[in-house]
Amino acid sequence: MTGTNWAGNVTWSARARHRPSTLDELRRLVAGADRVRAVGTGHSFNRLGDTTGVQVSVAGLPPTIVLDRDRGAVTVAAGLRYGDLATALHAEGYAVANLASLPHISVAGAVATATHGSGPAHGNLATAVAALELVTADGDLLTVDRADPRFAGLVVHLGALGVVTRLTLDVVPAFEVRQYVRLGLPRAALDDALGAAYSVSVFTGWRSPRFDQVWLKQRADQPPPPADWLDTRTADTPRHPVPGMPAQNCTEQLGVPGPWHERLPHFRLGFTPSSGDELQSEWHLARSDGAAALAALDPAAERIAAVLQVCELRTVAADGLWLSPNHERDSLAVHFTWVGHPAAVAPVLDEVEERLAPFAPRPHWGKLFTRDPAAAYPRHDDFRALLREFDPAGKFRTALLDRYFPRY
Repeated sequence: MTGTNWAGNVTWSARARHRPSTLDELRRLVAGADRVRAVGTGHSFNRLGDTTGVQVSVAGLPPTIVLDRDRGAVTVAAGLRYGDLATALHAEGYAVANLASLPHISVAGAVATATHGSGPAHGNLATAVAALELVTADGDLLTVDRADPRFAGLVVHLGALGVVTRLTLDVVPAFEVRQYVRLGLPRAALDDALGAAYSVSVFTGWRSPRFDQVWLKQRADQPPPPADWLDTRTADTPRHPVPGMPAQNCTEQLGVPGPWHERLPHFRLGFTPSSGDELQSEWHLARSDGAAALAALDPAAERIAAVLQVCELRTVAADGLWLSPNHERDSLAVHFTWVGHPAAVAPVLDEVEERLAPFAPRPHWGKLFTRDPAAAYPRHDDFRALLREFDPAGKFRTALLDRYFPRY
């Protein structure tokens, strides 16, 4: 079988790929396979979704969305994209509290890797999960919720415990957002900027003593930033975070109010997200270490800039999920969108990891990283025990999982 991930830097090793259209078909497939991995929209940049066995997409299962107004929750098919879920939710007057920068990603894939948006009051997308349903290694169907003592280990699961088929997410009333872009943020004002709106992203090319852009996503009933906000200036035309890319790909700016799902992501659902030709890495650090960690990267600024399209800084609230990069600490997420040339990026990635090492960095599980992150996760051994419980024969294991979660 041939095929690649979204970025094209990983060619799948699977001997076959299936897209079952019914739950029973999926259960039979999983039960009968010696090796199997679920893959979503392919936005991981490493081999997390790869297998030498059978690769499964759940995008062919019925795209169900069941809203429970009394519980404040929605149960959704795992293969749905966030953009499609958001459109349906908004039509019913509801929202999820936050979204990632790309609405193109699947709900199950984003949750499994703790993908996130931004905002000091917001956890990553997995923290909205109230229950999930998965097909286990023997083809059985299991539903778990927050009452299960294993739940905190099952939500961010890296596809290693089964194939998720449905998830129940917390919802909130729909709301409107205004998006403003500010230019030239002083380094010393970073922490103030990150806490200044519902969701904030700061972008830099590592070529200037100031940060290039700040994307402020404010609830529409909040006042706009003043003209002299944090010694920045207002962008009077729409911007793209990656220099040279068309701003029409991005969600509307200039303070025009609009629905939450058309402002919280950076990119429009119907357009190419980011630049398309890229590699990505991201590390989560304690927010209190943010300034020191960025200072540690400064000596490498020229080398970073040479292979960088853009770097994004975001905040994520602490949570209790075992494999969440935000486990028990409020975090600064330092994200790098690299050029699409692995050989050129590799030595710079190594240097970034080395310089961040003193700050116990936790990588985004779906991005590029090389160092073993086990020591940064206090519940690492507990998750290994879950692996042994749910998958004793290693049906869902991969070389990447064996490296970071060795078998007993």
